[in-house]
Amino acid sequence: MADYIIRNGLVVDGSGAPAFKADVAIKGDRIEAIGEINGNPGGAVEIDASGKIVCPGIVDCHSHADMSIYAENHDEILAPLVRQGITTFVGGNCGMALSPVGATFRQQIKDYIEAFTGKDFDSIVKWTDFGSFVEMLESKKGLLLNTALLAPHGVIRINSMGFAARQATDEEVRTMCADLEQCMEQGAVGLSTGLQYMPGSQSDTRELVELGKVLSKYDGIFTSHLRSYMNTLPQAVDEVIEVAEKNDIRAQISHIFWVPDMGFIGRPMRFLLRGLIKMSKYWTLPIPLDTEVRKQLAKLDKLRDKGINVGMDVMPTTTGFTHMFAFFPPWTLEGTMEQILQRLADKNVRKEILKDILTGKLIWPHTGRNTWSLNLFKIMGWECVRIMSVISEKNKYLEGMNLPVIAKQQGKHPFDTVCDLMLEENGKVLVFESMGEPEDNFTERSMYAALKHPEVSISTDTILLGFGKPSYLFHGCYPKFISRYVRDRKMIGLETAVRKMTGLPAGHFNLKDRGMLKEGWFADVLVLDLESIRPNCDFVNPQGDPSGVDHVFINGYHAVRDGKLHTEKLAGRVLKR
Repeated sequence: MADYIIRNGLVVDGSGAPAFKADVAIKGDRIEAIGEINGNPGGAVEIDASGKIVCPGIVDCHSHADMSIYAENHDEILAPLVRQGITTFVGGNCGMALSPVGATFRQQIKDYIEAFTGKDFDSIVKWTDFGSFVEMLESKKGLLLNTALLAPHGVIRINSMGFAARQATDEEVRTMCADLEQCMEQGAVGLSTGLQYMPGSQSDTRELVELGKVLSKYDGIFTSHLRSYMNTLPQAVDEVIEVAEKNDIRAQISHIFWVPDMGFIGRPMRFLLRGLIKMSKYWTLPIPLDTEVRKQLAKLDKLRDKGINVGMDVMPTTTGFTHMFAFFPPWTLEGTMEQILQRLADKNVRKEILKDILTGKLIWPHTGRNTWSLNLFKIMGWECVRIMSVISEKNKYLEGMNLPVIAKQQGKHPFDTVCDLMLEENGKVLVFESMGEPEDNFTERSMYAALKHPEVSISTDTILLGFGKPSYLFHGCYPKFISRYVRDRKMIGLETAVRKMTGLPAGHFNLKDRGMLKEGWFADVLVLDLESIRPNCDFVNPQGDPSGVDHVFINGYHAVRDGKLHTEKLAGRVLKR
């Protein structure tokens, strides 16, 4: 007999099929029945979903919530995810994760993790390999939501060769493959790469193809923060296709976007763009900005018809976020954090770095001294950066502020402001980046193709660490996607939109019995009100609870009841390969 019966809702099952009116019964951690359920002999709790949507819990396929899931108070830190309807996340993205931690280059692993998390490595890392990290999670009193983990290429590469700005030797690649194989044996669902970031940026396609051979043995997925999202986006996409095709594996292109390098006309074009961005508060010039992404989507569609399965995900935002060091030439990031900061403190070296930023050329494959593709200071100007998080109380007031404004206040060149801040914060600075005003209506048009395409998943790229100014996506990504693009703008049909959040990512990442409402599948269920759903947050005020997310079930546990989160029980699980 059922524990819960959700009655009279419009069921959107996550497959993309037309919605239908039905009841949904939950027993234990599974969906017991879908259809007309007469009576209630067992006294199940009944939920009236009349006029509401009943769909699968949301599967966020690109998240960094694994950087907090280990913490005792992770249920408080990650609560905004469940409040917006997320029941499962895939972590370990962009080549970055908390395991495995090798012994040879332990200090460099420590620096890498501390720079991202802002936390003391030795006090939190009580594990060594991927398996012991998973065992630690499974030994906790519970997890707030389901957690699937990717093996991180960046960490595995550091374990093999440290922060070396060069290609790996054959022996080093074999060491990486052995580490990846161990991660897959211990439950990883695939491998993630951060090819725009050091040290992943120093890999070559040969290295990635060899790692893909390991994935093929375990039916693992290959995910990639691409080597470039700029002019060489087609080559970056082709590199992922090559890894997938040569190894007959699934692949995923992470958080797709496109920002062109406009070369010598960059400065006047940025001036023009910022004018159009300001004007878009009142009227948006209808210029298509998603042409290049549309071309790449068409390419993937043709390959999919041939059985080469490469997917994508997109964040519904015009404002990205990453580590400040991502904007630095790779050669400056070799060695330990102490060595990196020594370079920044040296005025002569600082001049060299600035020269490489100003004169760098985005040349494929972006592994040269000043050819890295995330040279956003050159492409988008100093104005592109706002401070997301620092660790010192002294500089907390900077969070949310624009870099040129800070530099003007301090009477410094923007790059000196950056370097001095990195020294004061011991390298622990996260930043937002955007072409103009965050979340403007003009550059939003660059996302349209990916937002509308039925084979592109929706993701948050969550970095919830318990401090700093978060992106409002971490609180309201999916309510924004549904309210703005499904309900208000009618850019996407409801059934397609739900599939993009549920069945598509769950299926592509091979998460068994999740992502759809089916009898016998896990009871990750969401009840939402399409008329009232909204994020109730924005870039300026990012921390707000959404409305319209009425009920959330995680493995049959009623975690959100009438819009209120309950954590008496933590019902999430580690989803292993």
